[in-house]
Amino acid sequence: MASRRTRAIGTKVTEEEYARIAALAGAQTISEWARAALLDAAAPASEPLVLAEVLALRAIVLNLHFRICAGERITEQMMHELIAHADHEKFEHARQRLASADRRPS
Repeated sequence: MASRRTRAIGTKVTEEEYARIAALAGAQTISEWARAALLDAAAPASEPLVLAEVLALRAIVLNLHFRICAGERITEQMMHELIAHADHEKFEHARQRLASADRRPS
């Protein structure tokens, strides 16, 4: 059984903002579009997870590159260690990067 919508959220906009929102809504009612936009904005962001995975991959690739350039033979054990280290650090590195980006002036 679907939940009944009983709460409302409202805001005032300028004529220009309203026209922009109406254009974005397209065939949807503005109410339908606004509900979807608000729920999308309120959803947990996947950006930190994607950033963490990219940073882990970056760490693995760079460490491999440096070791290969140094003439080291890469073993299966080394690969497991590189992956484990990157996985262990990835969320902290992503948190630091995102915090740093939040402090940058626009």
